[in-house]
Amino acid sequence: MLREAFRVLRPGGRFAVSDIVTRGDIDPAIRRSVLAWVGCVAGALDERVYRDKLAAAGFEHIEVEPTRIYTAKDATEFLAANGLDFEAAAGVEGKFMSAFIRASRPVVQAGEGGAP
Repeated sequence: MLREAFRVLRPGGRFAVSDIVTRGDIDPAIRRSVLAWVGCVAGALDERVYRDKLAAAGFEHIEVEPTRIYTAKDATEFLAANGLDFEAAAGVEGKFMSAFIRASRPVVQAGEGGAP
């Protein structure tokens, strides 16, 4: 998907999305326990992986700007209110965040080709 976004952008064009990303290693049991808390946690990329994938697609000036870093309290409240096991919530402190992800397609210099 990132390569296709890169392909359709004109040189100098910008890519921007709001997404859920993770920070650091997360125990698989925790991912399963919080699936109902944040629907896209199961497929959330680690911020380093996100950056690497954008760079591999050809983007530059890559930024991951956290807009909300979720706490164990956030997870506990949500899981308990929905009748789910909230024991694993303590392991999510600072591990999940909503973020703006931005990058840009390099400006093509005279004599250079288009997409890689």
